[in-house]
Amino acid sequence: MEILHPDPAAAAAPARKNPAKKIALVVILLLGLLMAWYVATDRLAPYSSRGAVAAYIAQIAPRVSGQVTEVLVQDNAIVNSGEPLFRLDSRPFEIAVRQAEANLAQATQSIDASSASLVASQAQVAQARANLDNIRAAAERTLALVERGISSGAQRDAAEADLRTAEAQFSTAEANLRSAEAQLGEAGQDNPQIQAAQFALEQAQYDLLSTTVVAPGLGVVTNVQLTSGQYLAAGNPGLTFLDAQGAWVVADFRENQLANVKPGDRVGLLFDAVPGTIFHGRLDSISWGIDPGRASVGGLPQNQPETRWFEPARRMPVRIELEGGMDAWPVNVRAGGKVSAVIYTQDDDGPIAWIANAMHHVQSTFSYLY
Repeated sequence: MEILHPDPAAAAAPARKNPAKKIALVVILLLGLLMAWYVATDRLAPYSSRGAVAAYIAQIAPRVSGQVTEVLVQDNAIVNSGEPLFRLDSRPFEIAVRQAEANLAQATQSIDASSASLVASQAQVAQARANLDNIRAAAERTLALVERGISSGAQRDAAEADLRTAEAQFSTAEANLRSAEAQLGEAGQDNPQIQAAQFALEQAQYDLLSTTVVAPGLGVVTNVQLTSGQYLAAGNPGLTFLDAQGAWVVADFRENQLANVKPGDRVGLLFDAVPGTIFHGRLDSISWGIDPGRASVGGLPQNQPETRWFEPARRMPVRIELEGGMDAWPVNVRAGGKVSAVIYTQDDDGPIAWIANAMHHVQSTFSYLY
């Protein structure tokens, strides 16, 4: 029987390696590197594409009710502080001013009459006092004569009656004087009646002035929905005002991105309205809370059902101020415009910040396409 021997050349040939195993190792390594990069950037250079331009927005409403007679601005127009925006019918308020002026004049006349009445009451008191003094002296003389037997008892009774009458007249005069003083009150402009009439006149004048609604500052008016003849009630907005003196960026970051973030950190900003340009800002503050959606219904808290294994992370808004103030803001950026933000927790130092900055610049270039 023939004995088979293995081929020495075949035995010496190395075993062929499996390429799938190598590819799997490379993929796992890349996934690990991506995961490490994701975790590192989330802590040292957190990024958010959920940012927006915020500004002070005021609903412009009249203080008084009336019919619109004139609209002086167009939608999306730039206005200056104090510039008239629209006017209401001023005729009812002009009548109210004239009525208040008449009431003030009437109050002044009434005070003048009360002053004259007070002077007359003072004169009556002086006259009653002098009359009382004379009658009292005469009564004392009569009583002295009665005691000496010179005058009769009837004369004594008449003297006492005259004295009581004079005293009553004096008391009445004093009461009338006190009544006149109370009715008059303080003299001159400190008089309550004159002050009330003066305040009513000032209120009427202010209401008349309020029929012309003006811009509260430098800014833009938008959502103008007014026309002549339209009735506008007090407190109901007729247009929207955006203040050009105050704007900032609000960006939402996941909670676990904010571990190393602090106010004062440098921020890179990309406005969709200005593609290709990175702006710089500083983190102003981090919000202390959001609405978790657990509104109370019937005294019991709501529990939002969540069917996914991993609940989506909640995001906290941060406020970012642009470096250079309002002068640094690009002119074509609007309130509510989209903003992407990168926060550099190490103030642009370190390789992670450099790579994040480079990627942000690449993104700014690609923002021309979308």
